[in-house]
Amino acid sequence: MNRWKIAFLVLVGTIIACFAFIFVRITQVREPNYKPIPELVAKDGTPVIAIQSNKKQVNALIDFYLSDFQKDSDITYKFYLENEAMLNGTFKVLGYPIEFNLYFDPFVMDDGNVQLKAKSLSIGTLGLPIKEILKFVQRDYKLPSWVEVNPDDSTILLRLDQFRMQNGLFIRAEKINLVDDDIRMNIYLPKDTSSKED
Repeated sequence: MNRWKIAFLVLVGTIIACFAFIFVRITQVREPNYKPIPELVAKDGTPVIAIQSNKKQVNALIDFYLSDFQKDSDITYKFYLENEAMLNGTFKVLGYPIEFNLYFDPFVMDDGNVQLKAKSLSIGTLGLPIKEILKFVQRDYKLPSWVEVNPDDSTILLRLDQFRMQNGLFIRAEKINLVDDDIRMNIYLPKDTSSKED
């Protein structure tokens, strides 16, 4: 056989193997570790503080929290609010970082948690589906324990019923309207403090 033909076939085989490796890495999912998590927050109770905020204030709080949370992490990401919620991060293809922006519509649930429903994805010229990016986020990003990524239904659930401040106070979302810049939350006392009252 012609040596150029052999070299061409080797080159084509190498390219196909590289694309197959990238595809497997992108679509690979770790064993799901979802377990029923009992809520820490009682669904009933009286809020002690009602907070009305805006996107600028919430973004400053998110940035402060994530900067501290990710300080020892090799892979970092940003989450902030505009007229929609946005997750900004990178992943590597053939050693090169590729930036993506994933856009969400936030919904306040009856239990005070917040569901982020993925609606669109900006990732340069690559045509990856939202589900695959969420699998990557779930697999490779360091996320708080109260954040659940659900690639199958393209959502991220912020389990505020699993998030407590150091003094035991907890938060429930009441309203999120990003277009009108109206974000409202209530702060509750720990549920065990009410039982101590006479």
